[in-house]
Amino acid sequence: MRTGGGGDLTKSSLPVVLARRYLSSGRKDSFVTFLSFVAAGGIAVGVAALILALSALAGFQSALRSEILLRTPEIEVEVVGKQAAEEIRSQLLARADVQSAQITLNGSGWIAYEGSVRPVSILGFEGPVPVIFPGAEGEANGLYAPELLAETWLLEPGSVVEIASGRPTLTPFGPQPRVARIRLGGTFAGGATEQRDRIAVPLSAAESLLGGSDYRILVEVGDLDTAAELADRLRADADAAAVASVSGVSSWQDLNRALFFALKLEKTMMFLAVLLIVVVAALALVSDIHLIVASKRGEIGILGAMGATRRTITRAFVILGGGLGLAGVATGGLVGVCAAWLLGRYELIRLPAAVYFLDHVPFELDPADVFLVIASALVVAVVAAALGARSAAALRPVEALHH
Repeated sequence: MRTGGGGDLTKSSLPVVLARRYLSSGRKDSFVTFLSFVAAGGIAVGVAALILALSALAGFQSALRSEILLRTPEIEVEVVGKQAAEEIRSQLLARADVQSAQITLNGSGWIAYEGSVRPVSILGFEGPVPVIFPGAEGEANGLYAPELLAETWLLEPGSVVEIASGRPTLTPFGPQPRVARIRLGGTFAGGATEQRDRIAVPLSAAESLLGGSDYRILVEVGDLDTAAELADRLRADADAAAVASVSGVSSWQDLNRALFFALKLEKTMMFLAVLLIVVVAALALVSDIHLIVASKRGEIGILGAMGATRRTITRAFVILGGGLGLAGVATGGLVGVCAAWLLGRYELIRLPAAVYFLDHVPFELDPADVFLVIASALVVAVVAAALGARSAAALRPVEALHH
């Protein structure tokens, strides 16, 4: 099939010419064109919404992850007995990739001051305050409590508080509580995501309160990836040597495995849920192509009678639907990226700080998420265009000419 200029439209440009012709319209087909842009606009809205939703979720998850990791040791080695803990600590410090190794003792109990009592997790330590107590890390040995607790109870450095253990002492007169009076050495920044208050006390006081059984060694290497690899090696070495005193080796990943799985699952479900907007818009695109085919049956019949193949007609409508989908994806991607950047850069959506651990909604653009959204939306749009084009390919020239 040739035009007046002699170009061979059937082989190359005819599908493009047909797609442009059917997209543009006169007054009679203006409603069809309007529906075409509505379908493209629906895809754009879906893509923008998906980028914004994933950016907000990524921002929240990144903030939560940082908040949790700030109070989680890089590696935690569980040891049975104080002597074994000291020996293993010396072995760890001899390694070139270990920056510090600190013996701790974990337990639970209560803190009391002037008639106020609160349950707490107790961590006994020796040497400076561990890094998992931000704001007090590296300070001298002593009692350290959360800032919010100190403000609520009007505690000041030097205030004497009582610490009671959850493990009583058995005496001839029955079980007696273990209580220690300790002066407050300072405070640390408690996490808003923590379900229970923590306190840090000197190791000697923790041993008298907790009985000295649940010893752990907090290992710092300075890099999270290196810490995960080192934890695997330590676990393998302990298993190979059958070290009975080591009851477990956990990295920061192991200590937060359930949380990280929940965050990954949440992101996956959010992506699939919001992607339905794009799918619904793509269905509108299928309906729009069917409507165009119905309104152009006569022209399609003439093209078929003049020699245009079904493949050529199909390509024309795939190009038409794909072009609308591409326009919607590009517009939605641009709007979504710009909106997420502006909302994150200027912190435009505020939150009540007394309720949430953040005072604004953080938006964090992940290039991998943006690529996944755009690629998924393009696939959905192309599939929708191909499904719509099948109705044009199914037309027989003789039947189409009767319309």
